[in-house]
Amino acid sequence: MRELAQRVLGDEEAWVVGGAVRDELLGRPVLDLDVACADPLRAARAYAKQSGGAAFPLSERHGAWRVALDDGRTVDFTPLRGTIEDDLATRDFTVNAIAVPLSGGEAVDPFDGRRDLADLSLRAVSQHIFEDDPQRLLRAVRFVDQFGFRLADETVELIRASAHLAAKPSGERILAELEQLSAAGLRLLDELGVLQPLGGSVAELQDADSAAIRLPRVFGENLERFPLSNDHRRRLRTLLRAEPPPDDSPRQIHRFRRATEPWALEALEFLGASELQPVVEEARRNEPAQPLVRGDELGLPPGPEVGRLLERIEEERAAGTITTRDEALELAARERQA
Repeated sequence: MRELAQRVLGDEEAWVVGGAVRDELLGRPVLDLDVACADPLRAARAYAKQSGGAAFPLSERHGAWRVALDDGRTVDFTPLRGTIEDDLATRDFTVNAIAVPLSGGEAVDPFDGRRDLADLSLRAVSQHIFEDDPQRLLRAVRFVDQFGFRLADETVELIRASAHLAAKPSGERILAELEQLSAAGLRLLDELGVLQPLGGSVAELQDADSAAIRLPRVFGENLERFPLSNDHRRRLRTLLRAEPPPDDSPRQIHRFRRATEPWALEALEFLGASELQPVVEEARRNEPAQPLVRGDELGLPPGPEVGRLLERIEEERAAGTITTRDEALELAARERQA
């Protein structure tokens, strides 16, 4: 990626900045590239043309462009306004405020970011970083959670003082950060006062909670404030209205699955009934491939009654009281006469 960026930009002043520099200094794989240059639009289009990637605006407000490559990696081109030192002064944390010339050479590190990297210390570049972009409140916690950084004392106090800004970023940006946090990360978010303005609470959170139920546990119905996909919204509502089966009989497991699939296992975990997961998994394996009867075989016009009878037949089949098509039709006939 870097070599192609060098060819695209030639002798222009350009700097590798941000996470690419940080990760290289930490000995981590560099998956994405962030380049500060004079004309991000021209650079992004030229890079996309030569790489076969797709260029699109990353931030119209800031003039940044991104090239998405076929292998999932990205190359960002951001505007270099003023000197590189001026640019780095607008960054979030000192470990992200290190620049290396794209063509090679000595790093520019005006905030001692390399020292903080060595100490795994996360320190704010300035007193204004959270006012400039409140998403950085969540990003700080993610860096602690994912990369093992320790928040510098003055940065802790700055986060606490700025926590009331947490809900200002777009819902998409907030959710993208929240979805990457572990239970420990969410607890730290709460300790710093950032979780409450977002509508969350760790009162019911369990350290062993899987990623699928972590945010529903923390936010409950408040999670719908964020722009969930339709699938995630249905899963959330299923979890919140789920009730544990009273026992592990085939009938009760069938009823539970009918109310919660395809998220029955997640619902059991959410309800604290994970011991029933093997029973649900067995029921899934034993699910019949074909129904005993179809709706058009019941002799009724299409409507809710057909659906009710088919559900009744499915339940009795799951419970083991019927096994054949004739028994299913007899059951339907009795139900209609009742």
